[in-house]
Amino acid sequence: MSHDLRLFALSESQGFGEAVASALDTPLQPHHEQTFTDGEHEVRPEVNVRGRDAFVVQSLYADEEWSVNDKLCRLLFMLGALNDASARRVTAVVPYLCYQRKDRKTRPRGPVTTRYVAGLFEAVGVDRVLTMDVHNLAVLQNAFRARTEHLEAHPLFVHELEDEIGDADVVVVSPDEGGVKRASKFAEGLGAVLGHKVPTAFVEKTRKEDGVRGGTLVGEVSGRVAIVVDDLISTAGTITQAISAAAAGGAEAVYATATHGLFVGPANDRISDAPVDALFVTNTVAPRLDGEAGRRLHICNAAPRFAAAIQAVHTETSVSALNEV
Repeated sequence: MSHDLRLFALSESQGFGEAVASALDTPLQPHHEQTFTDGEHEVRPEVNVRGRDAFVVQSLYADEEWSVNDKLCRLLFMLGALNDASARRVTAVVPYLCYQRKDRKTRPRGPVTTRYVAGLFEAVGVDRVLTMDVHNLAVLQNAFRARTEHLEAHPLFVHELEDEIGDADVVVVSPDEGGVKRASKFAEGLGAVLGHKVPTAFVEKTRKEDGVRGGTLVGEVSGRVAIVVDDLISTAGTITQAISAAAAGGAEAVYATATHGLFVGPANDRISDAPVDALFVTNTVAPRLDGEAGRRLHICNAAPRFAAAIQAVHTETSVSALNEV
């Protein structure tokens, strides 16, 4: 790896950062972190970055120690410090990007928080944001004036599922109408690996103030292996409703994939009770299921994909090529 590259990972993303560093065959660089008694943070590099290509790994989700806002502030402060220390380029490597679902006004006077977060990154002088499977790619690209690089997880899932499904007939199911394009792309990649066309289906869903409503399956799943595909799981209401609809529609087996497993609130119980044979997620968010739900969980390592993307950014080669199966 070029000596011009400097890779950092904040403590809360240290494990993922180490996996990225290992795949890049480069060490994580030392940095200083301190949280003062009044709750304020100080974060800065401890090596020379002048004229270097600097990358900072930080996944932005809440955990038992840090709120999402603390993590966001700490990342912004580190990015700003690198910029002030005359790094040639500063890239935020954000496996899971916070506030990505608040991408439009859903009611009068509602905030468009995704755009505000983009403004924060720009304010500290970031050159590029590298992330994976955002909720709405067009919103990401329009909200950020800084360059954005977008990785997709479906090649990981396709190769994992290839062995699981064997020669069975398969159908890819979107849990709502909004995810049909994502499901179609997944089906295209899976079909390329299996050597035949894979059909799709979707579940009609209506989101109300008191939760998700709907559950009518549109498409044929009977006698097939159904693969429910989504970008993230939060409380698991949407994906377990789709799993149940596929099972009720006569699917021979039901698998599910989601890039980001937030698994908050009733998610653990819902997944434990759902008729799903296995659930595949990446490690962009640290695993947090237990019991029966945890036994069904399969973790796909996304770190090598981020390492390849960092290498591509550093050497000015294609990142989008990495999204091909």
